[in-house]
Amino acid sequence: MATQNSQWPVEIVRSAKRKKTVSAELKNGVLIVRAPARMSDRQLAPIIEKLQQRLQKKATRSPQSDADLEAMAQQLNQAYFANRLRWQSIRYVTNQNSRFGSCTPMLGTIRISHRLASMPEWVLKYVVVHELAHLEEANHGPNFWALVNQYPLTERARGYLMAIDLEEDDFA
Repeated sequence: MATQNSQWPVEIVRSAKRKKTVSAELKNGVLIVRAPARMSDRQLAPIIEKLQQRLQKKATRSPQSDADLEAMAQQLNQAYFANRLRWQSIRYVTNQNSRFGSCTPMLGTIRISHRLASMPEWVLKYVVVHELAHLEEANHGPNFWALVNQYPLTERARGYLMAIDLEEDDFA
């Protein structure tokens, strides 16, 4: 069962043990809805619609073009680096499957994996801040992390990306 406004396919898992509650989780691009066995599709439809709306609000889309990525980098440069960083280019690339981003400080080039375009914006912002920080600190030493940790969602984003890597390893 999928509703018309669905961003994700819906899979309903019914359980006789479940008496009243309905829960949902997004797993590998599928909205898994757990519901009581006795609840009809008709009763479940408005609940699923509400859950989808809530998840859609959470999953703010990341910038989809290189120009959007550039604008985001400029904003982050201003917010966390006092506008002191300069780069030649920042763009999405499709050949980075084992990392989420890379920076070549000497050339001023930043490449962001296309996989991030489908992730929440706060995760992409973390990766962009991470790569921007390499323009000032080429290594991953204490000074580098002091720069990156200015972004308030650093730890949360790192956990999210670690979980994505683990999930991808399970399916490789």
